[in-house]
Amino acid sequence: MHNVFSQLSDNSLKAIASGLQSGRVTLPGSALQIGRLVSRDLCDAVVQELDALSNLNFTSDQVAVLLERLLSDRQSHRDKRSSEIDLVTSGPEAPGITNRDTSVVVREMFAHAERSVTVVGYAVYQGQMVFEALAKRMDKVPELEVEFFLNISRPDRDTTKSDILVSRFIERFKTTQWPSGSRLPSVYYDPRSVSDEGRVRSSLHAKCVIVDRRHIFISSANFTEAGQQRNIEVGLYLNSEHLANKTSLHFKNMLEADLFCRAL
Repeated sequence: MHNVFSQLSDNSLKAIASGLQSGRVTLPGSALQIGRLVSRDLCDAVVQELDALSNLNFTSDQVAVLLERLLSDRQSHRDKRSSEIDLVTSGPEAPGITNRDTSVVVREMFAHAERSVTVVGYAVYQGQMVFEALAKRMDKVPELEVEFFLNISRPDRDTTKSDILVSRFIERFKTTQWPSGSRLPSVYYDPRSVSDEGRVRSSLHAKCVIVDRRHIFISSANFTEAGQQRNIEVGLYLNSEHLANKTSLHFKNMLEADLFCRAL
């Protein structure tokens, strides 16, 4: 019965409810009264709906309460959806639109982790800043399990042995990318990226953070100061046990299948 009301904007619903309460809109409804409050294509349908409610002996105050309840339910569902999934961006904000900030979301996820953190990244620079909140959380919660799946690249035409490339990467990670004095995470890499023999090598190009197998952030942003704050990046934060657990298992199963090697 209220299908036409569900098509109205929040402002139109508020205007009709307010009009009914103040007496500016009376039952049964008229096109003259309603035409000023709703879009032209919905006016006749709204008038018919108000007329139908009037025939059912609804009073103006009762219809106003009905519309206010519809507004409240709409907002409740909107809040629930926004808590489950949200757009996260880096870089300058578009005028009139406010999204969650990449660096803030990542920091908050790290700071509230209780059981596990999985970090998957292609490039890591300025890591001591990016991972500061995670390192502090690891020190505070000794049982927190933290795994990093990172890309170790081999430059074009580079003939350095793979074990040397990996050693250099880990030394750089420990000394320049991880907060000094804090417990280190487990670090894994795709051995194909540094293979001594492969003519065509791969990259671990995924970028995501999974916390407690419940919260997941998937983004185009690398774990760099530029990617977290300055570049134009887009990602999604999801409060979804199903998706977070499924993504976590994806990397766990690859690890168990020996598709990743442990570097640290």
